Amino acid sequence: MAAKEQTTSSPTGWLKLWNDYLHRIVKPDYPFTVWKSWELPLFRFAFIFLLLLIIPLDWKFYKELFSINWLHLHFHDLLRLSKYLPQLFPQVVDGVPIFGAASYATWLVLLVLAVVGSFLWGKLDQTSREYTVLYYWLRVAVRYRLAIALVTYGFFKFFPLQMPYPSLSNLLTNYGDYYAWKIYFQTVGIAPNYESFLGFVEILAAFLIFYRRTVTFGVGLVIGFLGNVAVANGFYEIGEQVFSSYLVLLAAFLFVADVPRLWNLLVSEKYTYANKLIPDFSDATLKKIREIARYSFIFFTLLYAFKTYDSWANDPYKIPKTPGLKDAYGYYNVKEFIINKDTIPYSKTDKRRWQDVVFEKWSTLTIKQNRPVIIDNTNAEAYHEKDIERNYELAGYAGRHYFFYEADTIKQTLSLQNKNIHHRTETLQLHYERPNDSTIVLNGIDYNKDSITVVLNKFNKKYMMFEGRRKPVKL
Repeated sequence: MAAKEQTTSSPTGWLKLWNDYLHRIVKPDYPFTVWKSWELPLFRFAFIFLLLLIIPLDWKFYKELFSINWLHLHFHDLLRLSKYLPQLFPQVVDGVPIFGAASYATWLVLLVLAVVGSFLWGKLDQTSREYTVLYYWLRVAVRYRLAIALVTYGFFKFFPLQMPYPSLSNLLTNYGDYYAWKIYFQTVGIAPNYESFLGFVEILAAFLIFYRRTVTFGVGLVIGFLGNVAVANGFYEIGEQVFSSYLVLLAAFLFVADVPRLWNLLVSEKYTYANKLIPDFSDATLKKIREIARYSFIFFTLLYAFKTYDSWANDPYKIPKTPGLKDAYGYYNVKEFIINKDTIPYSKTDKRRWQDVVFEKWSTLTIKQNRPVIIDNTNAEAYHEKDIERNYELAGYAGRHYFFYEADTIKQTLSLQNKNIHHRTETLQLHYERPNDSTIVLNGIDYNKDSITVVLNKFNKKYMMFEGRRKPVKL
């Protein structure tokens, strides 16, 4: 008893006991080798820096965790948790992501802490000549963290939720009116099967990394795939450049251990061991911890997969859920526009005159007119229960004015409110008539308190991507 008290009477004593416990995965005859002098401080630095990025030490993570309604769990709740990164400095201001070097300010602070911590570690532990077992456990932590992130983003794409199919209003917007990130999202979203394939690649990589024997193959997929994603995040200003860089960093760390072996096998063409340290989990406690970790990951994956499927099938979170006016979906030319009993001919310069109107499949009506739009600069990734708050369809471009509407089909009225956070005070109260299948007549009061009458004629516009290349196109 006295010997044990003496052993644990100092921080180094506790570290020794903990280190001895972690070494239980090593077989007695394992051939430990002395590390090179430059490897020791480099490992200490990497160990501290990566754990600071992986372990949730930020109070905002726990605030998010305990604010979740677990009885009415949404997949986006789990997605936000999986995107955890310490944030000593704001990454988003008023919903708008921060770009450039400033977005990595937290990493700079953690780098300094890691340098100081590795220096103190070296002073306290001058007897160690290798950290093989600690290296193994660090790789386990990195593998699980990377796999969880890949699973969440994988199913986020496999069921095309991250980049929804472009709306009709999006298709009728000039290319130059889009922000760069919206162009990227529209380009991928227009091909749902391709987006699902990208998600499948991420899910496959996650499970390859989850299993120790296939880590190399998973990391190869991740670096090739996420390397491209990280570059796209930077150049298209999507707002996820820090997190995508983080995942590439984790994948690169895992890959470093394989570089000497791959060189030895592929270049030097020598006999090469896949992995010298084969862990032994015969210890009952370690075996139980391992099983809990594995089953927790599998449970998380199944739960998240079900929640993403449920959202995709029943309520895609970026698209309004309220159905639009029945049989109104389509593109309409404004045949006649009367304001305060004054008929205004078609004009691309008049700020009051509507040029065309789109009724979406959901409760959104968009208007094209020569009136400036204050752009919604948010990345539209947040989950909102109310349709008017779901701003993905209008975020990132300035082409049209978007209105959420509530339809009273008995009184035949439409109550409209501008969805753009910068124009939210704009409301319209309109009565509608439908003389025939292709005409809608609107009359009422607009956002300037002027009386208006608008005659809309539906125009069956042809789109090349719908017509296809393998059959004649008739315009």
